Amino acid sequence: MDLLAQVAEGFRGIDADVALKEQALTFLRHWLTEVEFAAYRPQLHWLIETKQWPGLLDRFYQILPFGTGGRRGAVGIGPNRMNPWTLRASVQGHCEYLKEKFPDVEPLRVVLAYDVRQFEDQRRQYNPDLPNPVLHLSSRDLAREAACVYVANGIHAYILPPDSKHYLATPELSFTIRYLKAQGGLNISASHNPPDDNGGKFYDERGGQPVPPDDQIMADLVDQVTAIKTLPWSEAQRSGRLHWLDEAPHRAYIDLCRKTSLLPPPKRDDFTVVFTPLHGVGSLTAMKVLVEQGFRVLPVAEQMTPDGQFPNVTKTPNPEVPESMDRAAALARQHKADLVLATDPDADRLGVMVPDKNGEWHVINGHQMAALLTHFKLSKLTQQGRLPSSPIVIRTDVTTSLVTRIARHFKAQVIDDLLVGFKYIADVLWHLEREGAYGDVTGTPADFILAVEESHGILVTPHIRDKDAAGAALLMAELALDQKRRQQTIVDYLERIFQEFGYFRNEGASVFMHGLEGKQQMAHMMERLRTTPLRTIAGLEVTAFEDLRQEKGRFGPLKGATDAASRNVLIFRCGERARVALRPSGTEPKAKMYLETCSPPRPMGMADDAWRRQCHEVDELMTRFSADFQRQALQLIGLNPSAAAEGKSIHTSTPE
Repeated sequence: MDLLAQVAEGFRGIDADVALKEQALTFLRHWLTEVEFAAYRPQLHWLIETKQWPGLLDRFYQILPFGTGGRRGAVGIGPNRMNPWTLRASVQGHCEYLKEKFPDVEPLRVVLAYDVRQFEDQRRQYNPDLPNPVLHLSSRDLAREAACVYVANGIHAYILPPDSKHYLATPELSFTIRYLKAQGGLNISASHNPPDDNGGKFYDERGGQPVPPDDQIMADLVDQVTAIKTLPWSEAQRSGRLHWLDEAPHRAYIDLCRKTSLLPPPKRDDFTVVFTPLHGVGSLTAMKVLVEQGFRVLPVAEQMTPDGQFPNVTKTPNPEVPESMDRAAALARQHKADLVLATDPDADRLGVMVPDKNGEWHVINGHQMAALLTHFKLSKLTQQGRLPSSPIVIRTDVTTSLVTRIARHFKAQVIDDLLVGFKYIADVLWHLEREGAYGDVTGTPADFILAVEESHGILVTPHIRDKDAAGAALLMAELALDQKRRQQTIVDYLERIFQEFGYFRNEGASVFMHGLEGKQQMAHMMERLRTTPLRTIAGLEVTAFEDLRQEKGRFGPLKGATDAASRNVLIFRCGERARVALRPSGTEPKAKMYLETCSPPRPMGMADDAWRRQCHEVDELMTRFSADFQRQALQLIGLNPSAAAEGKSIHTSTPE
């Protein structure tokens, strides 16, 4: 029996759609016979000989989806993995897109960035004793692969020099595209995903990721790729179309971030920030901005080296996860520091820990950060007489509603109904720039105050079109400094906000569903909730249900498959007390739940004990609300809801 026949026989034992099995066999035939895939065959033969049928089906049943901004996923062998072939196919489609969009521009130019990742097969998916073309594959390697495709297609590519020790953070890429007036960009990064993942995220001429329908046009062109033009790296360097980035855009980016300052700088020993880039690139951006602005910064030494294996990070290099900042917190306690700041590997997200008056350290989550920085910046600009006449605050729909209450208190215009993803915030800024309006909101980028999203993303300047940890780090450091000068803490400041605007509890929960089976379960769960929405959650009546895919709803007709994917969101509201939004993640194998419970502001004259009881009731409601929603959602598709009752993330997976 030949290899393909063995696989077909093995697939018969897997409960999956026959069409998907046939598609997997078709792709597998190409990879087993065509010359361009020869280097992958030793590992492929081993996977077949060891009868790893579920893993083979998952690797080959589709081409890794080109989502709303690019491809991201596990590095590996097969069309449903990140590897040089899937990246080159994406870039070839991007070349066709750029030529179609800018027919009269010559030369076309793109900026390339890459992070610190290098594939070392931590999941032990492959045979270490056999040749493996993706082993040790770095983001830098993939960026060079991309550059060779751009150059072969006549497009000029701007990339860091071969001997550079520098990296381009995600927000710095956004800035550099605009600085160089390029027509697009590509970032080779998987942000805070596990070390074995990687991805390619495309940017438009505005410095943001394309939104519908442009992203659909690009995705269609990627899907239509049948031949890939490329050159050897040495030939690309001699082409005259490969250019090395110099220091100028980086210097301009740092200067821009520093210009957002709201306070006089601290005296050298007045204020201490402990900083960690979690083995990423944040020391080149956020830390540099803080140091140049006069802050005393203590680096977490063992996490400063750029290293895509993230060896000294607990759990994950994601500052949304408190455990990732444990070493920074220990250093802060040792030195009695005033603030802990952490950036994720591509330095667009910010993590924060702050001490209270008793020296106990607290994690500030993304929702709290959004509320704190919104209030601080609006109040400071008001005090300084620098608040624009038509200030604009932007947040995504799943970010705490507390931001809206605060912004309206300062008479700011609020855009708070955006889909998940910072590209929609970038799109708002483009409309303000081009048309002087977005929906009912009028103004220009000069009226922009800040934009926030729940996943620790903050933007403080309209000259960048993606979330930016450097600008956010400076604003948070100045907030903490301002409180220290008043002999207060950020914990005190947040409590005052809660009392004035209402106590908000925002939480996230996830249902992990790995592999093809998990993907099918996730789709089934969304469809059941869509057709038979819940009527009560934790004893509260569902007063409003919204399916963002509904074409008669607020977003109107669907603009394509990418728009449908972004709008695959269900929202349940229980009056003013609670809400939950559910969506499949666009980058990870999970369904994400965004939960909110809240109270009214503290009434005048309410006793401290009564206020604390009111806040405690909001916390208790969150526990019940989260558990009951997860329980009901899972029961709809016949999954065990016991873990949901304990308020935990659910894992439903079939190992490869």
